[in-house]
Amino acid sequence: MCVDKIINLVVDLKCDIKRAYELFTKKNELETWLCVIAEVEMFPGGQYELFWDPQDRENNSTIGCKITALEANQFICFEWKSPKQYKQFANNADPLTHVVIFFQPSELGTVVRLIHTGWRSAAEWEDARSWQEKAWSIAFSGLEQQINK
Repeated sequence: MCVDKIINLVVDLKCDIKRAYELFTKKNELETWLCVIAEVEMFPGGQYELFWDPQDRENNSTIGCKITALEANQFICFEWKSPKQYKQFANNADPLTHVVIFFQPSELGTVVRLIHTGWRSAAEWEDARSWQEKAWSIAFSGLEQQINK
């Protein structure tokens, strides 16, 4: 897989690692910045389901996604599903795309690095990857503004 098919984003948050980790692992924290409803179970194989439209749980959600690995305050890894417009090909792919979030101390507080992999080479996949990169960038910008007030 080519490096240019990977989404790689970094944000430096004014909070300690424990708080930064909780922003990605606690239901009530995820619901303040990333989604409307979060259903998460913090163990490998546990659900990592985020919903942007609770009335339509099958679309624009990560329904069915699982945590693949985690180490408290260090990293979390989980499967990811694409929104409705890319659902037909991306959400039936085996394997699904995959997200890894790393947490490292910084002078400001905590550096959070997101790496989102598993994007295929077809044009439709590039459209999905480009859309997701923008969505992650917007989400991270909002998170940074919320935490770094």
